Amino acid sequence: MSADELVAACRALAAAGLSPGSSGNVSIRDGDRIVITPTGSSLRRVTTADLAVLDADGIHVSGPAPTKEWAMHVAAYRARPEAGAVAHLHSHAATAVSCLPVGDGDDPLPHYTPYRMRMLGSVSLVGYAPPGSDALAAAVGERARHSACMLLANHGSVVCAPDALRAVDLCEELEAAAELTLTLHGRGARTLDPTAWG
Repeated sequence: MSADELVAACRALAAAGLSPGSSGNVSIRDGDRIVITPTGSSLRRVTTADLAVLDADGIHVSGPAPTKEWAMHVAAYRARPEAGAVAHLHSHAATAVSCLPVGDGDDPLPHYTPYRMRMLGSVSLVGYAPPGSDALAAAVGERARHSACMLLANHGSVVCAPDALRAVDLCEELEAAAELTLTLHGRGARTLDPTAWG
């Protein structure tokens, strides 16, 4: 995967309205290195020259200072060896759902449609920990073992994907499922059995 693909994913997420202001960060795994957006960057303006490079342990190798959420990305890659990209966003609907009363580790997105279940699988809520903290990185690493898509309580979302473009797709699908959840919240809507949606 290339830095150009990472920048293209950042621009796509921004164009979709999923990364307001300078929020959000995205990374790719490039062999034994992690290429990641810098601290304080806007996904709509980031360029390849702006990207930071870390080793697999999160040691800063080159480029500007990485996002303060870098440890969360490293933890996600350790938990999911097949992941080639990680995206963390503060998109409107996903962040709103992350504030609803759902237990740590539970799935915050009801199984309303077969598409939601097929595309996102088991989504997990990660209990609140301060952004950029070791506690948050550890919690994401634990949840990422079982879920490629996570909501961070009162914070936003994290998705792990095979590549940067698939990460964009998952972020869009997660936001759509969150919008549906908000629309139907408290209405007693039908849900599907997640074991029999085939």
